[in-house]
Amino acid sequence: MRLLLVEDDAKIAAFIEKGLKEAGFVVDHCADGRSGLNRALGFAYDVAVIDLMLPELDGLRLIEAMRAASVNTPVLILSARQSVDDRIQGLQRGGDDYMVKPFSFSELLARVQALIRRDKKHSQPMLLAFADLEMDLLKHEVYRAGQKIELPAKEYALLEYMLRHPGIVLSKTAILERVYDYAFDPQTNVVDVLVCRLRNKIDREHQKKLIHTVRGVGYVLRER
Repeated sequence: MRLLLVEDDAKIAAFIEKGLKEAGFVVDHCADGRSGLNRALGFAYDVAVIDLMLPELDGLRLIEAMRAASVNTPVLILSARQSVDDRIQGLQRGGDDYMVKPFSFSELLARVQALIRRDKKHSQPMLLAFADLEMDLLKHEVYRAGQKIELPAKEYALLEYMLRHPGIVLSKTAILERVYDYAFDPQTNVVDVLVCRLRNKIDREHQKKLIHTVRGVGYVLRER
């Protein structure tokens, strides 16, 4: 699942981003409202976490601009403003939930997951499946032939990406941008190593292999 984080406090942003990535999210972080709006309008997100006190464009105006452009991404407002009037205003102007700083990360994660569950217009399934491989996005669990497989964050993110695009060859560049959030370096073998680790956990104990290499192109999830 992909999340947009708009937060100008570097320490808070790093804290949230680290925790969400460990929970299996791909996180795009913006430090000001203007770049956050550009991201929200240009990419599809499962959920957004938006601070109110932002440079360039404040959080409420950012959310209003999203709604005016028919962007229905669920929004969790994160703010130091804690009065009832502030919360009401945030919800009336397009927010879906409101959380006051300081906060517990476990509560933030629970609220993010609840927003995704409640989003009746959510276009992405909560269960991804291919052959005998299944991924429960909300429980953050993976099974092959009914057997649970433990995956760290990067391997989980890669598998989710492949499960969302079965039969499509994914280039190393695309995987780097999706899973690692940085541009392609032709000298790095980080993708090869990541795919190797994932393949060992998904395919090693099974006769039917699902993760395949397309030489010179990339990797693909298919049954043969």
